[in-house]
Amino acid sequence: MIIKIVLLVVFFTVFISVGIACRKKSTDVNGFVLGGRSVGPWLTAFAFGTSYFSAVIFVGYAGQFGWSFGVASTWIGLGNAFIGSLLAWVILGRRTRIMTQHLEAKTMPEFFGKRYNSEALKITASFITFIFLIPYTASLFNGLSRLFKMAFDVDYAVCVIVMALLTAIYVIIGGYMATAINDFIQGIVMLVGIVAVILSVLSKNGGFMESMRAMSKIPSDVMDGAYTSFLGPDPMYLIVVVLLTSLGTWGLPQMVGKFYAIENEKAIKKGTFISTFFAIIVAGGCYFLGGFGRLFTTQAEVDANGFDSIVPSMLSGLSDVLIGVVLILVLSASMSTLSSLVLTSSSTLTLDFLSGFKKEGFSEKKKMLYMRMFVALFIVLSAVIAIVQAKSRVTFIAQLMGISWGALSGSFLAPFMYGMYWKKTTKASVVVSFLFGTVVMIIQLCISLGWISVSGPVLGFIFKNSLYSGVFCMVSGIIIVPIVSMLTQSQKPADVDKMFECFEAKVLVPARDSLKDE
Repeated sequence: MIIKIVLLVVFFTVFISVGIACRKKSTDVNGFVLGGRSVGPWLTAFAFGTSYFSAVIFVGYAGQFGWSFGVASTWIGLGNAFIGSLLAWVILGRRTRIMTQHLEAKTMPEFFGKRYNSEALKITASFITFIFLIPYTASLFNGLSRLFKMAFDVDYAVCVIVMALLTAIYVIIGGYMATAINDFIQGIVMLVGIVAVILSVLSKNGGFMESMRAMSKIPSDVMDGAYTSFLGPDPMYLIVVVLLTSLGTWGLPQMVGKFYAIENEKAIKKGTFISTFFAIIVAGGCYFLGGFGRLFTTQAEVDANGFDSIVPSMLSGLSDVLIGVVLILVLSASMSTLSSLVLTSSSTLTLDFLSGFKKEGFSEKKKMLYMRMFVALFIVLSAVIAIVQAKSRVTFIAQLMGISWGALSGSFLAPFMYGMYWKKTTKASVVVSFLFGTVVMIIQLCISLGWISVSGPVLGFIFKNSLYSGVFCMVSGIIIVPIVSMLTQSQKPADVDKMFECFEAKVLVPARDSLKDE
């Protein structure tokens, strides 16, 4: 117990100290939200990765999908690395940094407002962001509390309140730069921790090969050895999970926002590789570990305690030192994601939602005050929902996260991506995408809560769970936006050519980066 407590005290002391040290970088809006657009590759890459992977992944998704797919769940982590990280940086990184600076947009809703010349779009996007980030944040508290309960036998509400308070302190004081530096420290902990935990857990069954043999003997209705097969017992469901958790990052405001703050071209190139490597180790490792969950618990225990209990069961027999490492690992993952979420939500409420109703805008001092107030408000709301939700029957982390990701990415992914690349994207297509994504996921939420039911082969497939409906929203948006845009060209912004001039600006570079005759 002493070891665990000492590790936690050191952990929290470091992060509060970083917040205090970074307070000079957060004296204005640009510094508080974007770190002055001067964040280097390592900090940006780790901020991207740690915001991506949290207790939701480590406890919720790794447990649930490891149980469903066995060792094949590793494909989810690899999809996160190559689709959710590598391709996101390659396709969105540079263009996001260039155009958002050109439009002077600090948030995704502000980008929508300026790219499509619409204050209404900006306000609507900020509202969607705030509403659907709350269940995501609540799911972070849920996953973390499971491990604290196992390690300290501490009440769930106490875990939630302590985590919320400490995160609020360093975000309010230090802003984006504090979260970026802390994300880097937390990322190092996650890299080391996940490797140590995998080796320790597998050693319980005699190592990797013995664990694989034991997994191959577990019966399945599909085929013998289904949980050690290449694509697991349900390949279609596996593809859906890969798409939601990987492609979904392209439309999440807290993820795309990392590209706004990156320093320069060199930082983007380095950050791409660092972020991908981080995702391979952390996401790949989490899902690989979860794939062996059936060796540590039974179907009856899962039915009684939910999928979120699988990973804690796997870890319960570890040494005190390793339990301490796991706690710091999951705390790191959760607090980094939480800080990113609250910063995104508070900035979009202040800069986009409230400012949208006040024509003359707010002074810099008032903006800073409101953003810090909203950081506190967002954390309080999420903590309250997490505590209430823990006492209800909606206990699966994956359901909460799936609804959040599905609504945000289903609404934002297509309008944001097309807005970066295609001049003909129109305001009407963005409106349709927003409506489609939010309405479908609200229906899914009602189905998950048992308020309504659907039937039929098509609707039954789409609304099978929040993962299916989330992927349906994202893929549909990619199809809907160009079709509606072609039918509504009169709503294309008049000055769109001027917006895209930023990509044509001439830049001098060394010969090592470009041949002279090019």
